[in-house]
Amino acid sequence: MSKLKTFKALIKFIISQKKFWLLPIVVVLVILTSLILFSENSVIGPFIYSLF
Repeated sequence: MSKLKTFKALIKFIISQKKFWLLPIVVVLVILTSLILFSENSVIGPFIYSLF
């Protein structure tokens, strides 16, 4: 199962079960994951890691 299918299944679950309190958690996790992945091999990596 691809990562995109897993994400779509999670969103469908949240909507169908009306568990909207999970949306902020998912959004924060996606933002933090993308920040870490994009900053690994970039010039701004040391600056981002100093924030944490």
